[in-house]
Amino acid sequence: MNNLAAKAAEEGFFRTQELIERFLPLDAEEQLDIMIRQLFPGRIAVSSSFGTESAVLLDMVARIDPATPIIFIDTGMHFPETLAYKELLQKRLGLTDIRKVGPTNAQINELDPHSRLHERDHDACCFLRKVGPHQMALQGFDAWITGRKRYHGEARTLLPSLEPADGRIKHNPLAAWSGDQIDVAFIQRGLPRHPLTFANYLSLGCAPCTEKTTCGGNIRAGRWAGSVKTECGIHNPTQE
Repeated sequence: MNNLAAKAAEEGFFRTQELIERFLPLDAEEQLDIMIRQLFPGRIAVSSSFGTESAVLLDMVARIDPATPIIFIDTGMHFPETLAYKELLQKRLGLTDIRKVGPTNAQINELDPHSRLHERDHDACCFLRKVGPHQMALQGFDAWITGRKRYHGEARTLLPSLEPADGRIKHNPLAAWSGDQIDVAFIQRGLPRHPLTFANYLSLGCAPCTEKTTCGGNIRAGRWAGSVKTECGIHNPTQE
């Protein structure tokens, strides 16, 4: 990491600590309102996979400002149901700035022309189809919002509500929420479920690397099943 990046990271850390103290007594939607309207107007985006729990966060954001930029990474390998669900939520919630990003045709032709890179190198495939495009999409933003939660386990167990991330502020407003709270929110807000939820897909990524979740298993157990991989890499710090 160069000196400029290190300075930005340090400043981001102390800014985050100040925000944490301010945010402690607030609920998720109140936190989002402050981030979107007051602290980072026009300079904050939401990353959303339009997965099984995404509608709750997106509904909160839409009630605050439906023009908030939503970054959706189209890997080219999503379940058709996920793409249809994105269209449904966009219309239902009135989201007006969904930014679909993904690898270029030239990148696919060079690195994964037969769409089989995931079979031999999960990390390389995730970087090509998700991490790289997401990094490009975040350019110009000072903060970003995610839907990650501690109850998902693994690296997310100690997830903070706010954290510095590569010179930006990353906001995880639902970090402390449980699965039961998510279920209640779907009902109270009248939100449609992702259709694959009913087929026991509890966490969704690309179709080739996602399996159904067995009864009683961790919600993300079906992601990259059979490998040690638990994250795509979007939330890993950039190494410079």
